[in-house]
Order: sequence, then C-alpha cells, then structure tokens
Amino acid sequence: MEKRRIICGIDEAGRGPLAGPVTAAAVILPEDFPFGILADSKRLTERQRERAAALIRERALAYGVGWASNEEIDRINILRASLLAMRRASDGLSICPQLVLVDGPYTPEIEGDCRAIVRGDTFVREIQAASIIAKTERDRWMIEYARLDPRYGFERHKGYPTFEHRRLCRIHGLSPIHRRSFTISDPQDAEGGP
Repeated sequence: MEKRRIICGIDEAGRGPLAGPVTAAAVILPEDFPFGILADSKRLTERQRERAAALIRERALAYGVGWASNEEIDRINILRASLLAMRRASDGLSICPQLVLVDGPYTPEIEGDCRAIVRGDTFVREIQAASIIAKTERDRWMIEYARLDPRYGFERHKGYPTFEHRRLCRIHGLSPIHRRSFTISDPQDAEGGP
C-alpha cells in the first residue's frame, strides 16, 4: 500500500481590513481527520469555525501560524505581507511537508514543492483547515486589541471596512494598528465585513 504524501495547506486571513495584522496558517492533517467539518472559513458561522479550529489544533499532525503587522503591510504592501505571513506560518511547522498547497495565485518563498491553487479554500481540505485557523487566530487578536482600545468596535467588525468602523475612524482618527496605506473613505461608501 502506497503511503500518503505529507500535504500542507496554507491560507491567510485579513487582507481586506483597514486595521490589524494579516494572519496565515499552515496545517498538516492526519488521514483519519473528520474532514466533513471543514469548509472555507467564510462559509462557516463563528461557532462552527471555533469548533473546527479546536479540533484542528487538537488533531493536526502539525500547524503553524504566521503574522505580518500593519506596519509591515504599509511598508511592503498587502500582497507581500500576506506571503511573508505564509512563510512564517510554514516556518513554524514541526514536520516538513512533501507538498505545500497555497490558496490563491501566488506562493510564498519556501523550499520544496509548493503550488498555488486559485480558490483552493473551496475544495482542498488542508487549505480549508488553514483558512479556519488563520481566521480564528486573527479574530482573537482583534478582540484582544479591542479590550485595550474599545473606541473602534474591533470585536464586532475585526477591522473590516464596515460603515460603523469608518464612522468611528472619522470620529477618533486612526489607531496605532490602522493601515496607513489603506483608504478610509466616507462611511456612506462603506462595504465589506467579516
């Protein structure tokens, strides 16, 4: 019987927000993982994501989380910062994968067989797991920061460009975690969300 290749999925969360870091995760799952709980993190409710994330952390053969700060995003742009966070997540793995599958059209600079898969979070299980870990880790970070600075309601919108978030930016100005390279337009033009 042929042994299954060690596959790692990588995805990020937080490319679209006006504030906070971009977060990436790299995940290697066992063959007996209950794959039915997985989906693109955006298609799961917060409760489903948290349950799935807990199981991934408990059962994964290995996982790593990587971050790029809002300062790094402003300095090198959001795409490069996302790829940097992905590389950092990969560096955090305790197992060396034989194949790395990355959501999207680009791959980070990591050694070995690394492939970009557009819309990989819709059908590659390891990428779905990575998307869940990245999203839940970033959401927790934003909620923690909201306790330090409650003016912006980060615990509700996680830094995404909602009407409320843009309105509060107009009132309070930008916080230390806002991305200066992103445009905070008139709140009446606001779209998007967590």
